Amino acid sequence: MSDASGMARQEPRTAVSVGLPDLRCSRCGRSFASSLDVWRCTCGGPLDLTGTPTLTVDAIAQRPAGVWRYRAILPDITEGRLVSLGEGGTPLIDARRSRGLKYKLEFLSPTGSFKDRGSTVLVSVLNALGARRVVEDSSGNAGASIAAYCSAAGITCDIYIPASTSPAKVRQIRSYGACLVLVEGTRADVSRAAESASEGAVYASHLLSPYFLAGTQTVSLEIWEQMGMRVPDAVVVPVGAGTLLFGAYLGFQALRRAGLIDRLPRLIGVQAKHCAPLYHAFRAGLESVDGVDYPLRASMAEGIRIQHPPRDRQILLAVRETGGAIVTVTEEEIYRGWFDLANQGLFVEPTAAVGAAAAERLLREGIVAPEETTVVALTGTGLKDGGCAP
Repeated sequence: MSDASGMARQEPRTAVSVGLPDLRCSRCGRSFASSLDVWRCTCGGPLDLTGTPTLTVDAIAQRPAGVWRYRAILPDITEGRLVSLGEGGTPLIDARRSRGLKYKLEFLSPTGSFKDRGSTVLVSVLNALGARRVVEDSSGNAGASIAAYCSAAGITCDIYIPASTSPAKVRQIRSYGACLVLVEGTRADVSRAAESASEGAVYASHLLSPYFLAGTQTVSLEIWEQMGMRVPDAVVVPVGAGTLLFGAYLGFQALRRAGLIDRLPRLIGVQAKHCAPLYHAFRAGLESVDGVDYPLRASMAEGIRIQHPPRDRQILLAVRETGGAIVTVTEEEIYRGWFDLANQGLFVEPTAAVGAAAAERLLREGIVAPEETTVVALTGTGLKDGGCAP
């Protein structure tokens, strides 16, 4: 159970000594030491990692492909506590039918989604700190990913997901040995249920964890390396809670701080029209989604149906800083995008198709140009929910 401050009340644990950075609230600036008991600021704001680790080409080149190739900017975890399933190193390929587009095949990750980038870092930190049981809430993919990595680490895991989650994702989570709880209601109801059930455990919310973001930032470094140590003109990403978009922003920032790039690519977030709080806040020039009124309906893009992203302020700021945008796609566009990808040999879930659908429209409208390079993240496999096929 968590108290009003956002600190979890848990059983005493024996933590392994690790050199983790302090945490700082992104809203009020208060600092905290890294701990299993701290997952959100007392003001309710999400926490960020402090410090600016140095990234060098030499440090990267000495390690094999994958997320942990970039250990220089990741939490310092000893090899014995590191939990990895070979994540990262996903292909970057040219789109067959649209000049200027490239697809980052994140759906080829170990559990079938980009979430593995965040899970390897988050669960490694939990493992290093001596966690024995964790509670996580998810729309499906993150739950499967956290369950897999906890299983690999020998950590007991309770996963809370919407009752409407696709059966394939339900089976996947159960297969990893997690205790699965199906919750009726909205995605926000799922989060509340998980938080209230976290007594005696670690509430390991990937939506809030700065360690999860530390992992997702590696997608930017891979794109940079795969493009010959240069960055694309734009990156298009499906956005629900924004863990991949904001992580990508952090990764490109790390490259710029190191002097390895001189500009940030435009970050373009894509939401389903049936649940698009960030889009409406962006269009209205607002700093957050607080008080934003928008229609909420069911969508085939279940993975991004998030009504109140915890890092909404940071996402909106990142998009604006890079000269990017947040756009929406209709259910018909999602279907067409999914079908077009399938006809290129790329079988993704509907949530992953929203980026490709938006990119094609952005090309037609001239918002991105064919002579530019635009990378689209294909975030999750269609094997988890059958895609959009009738």
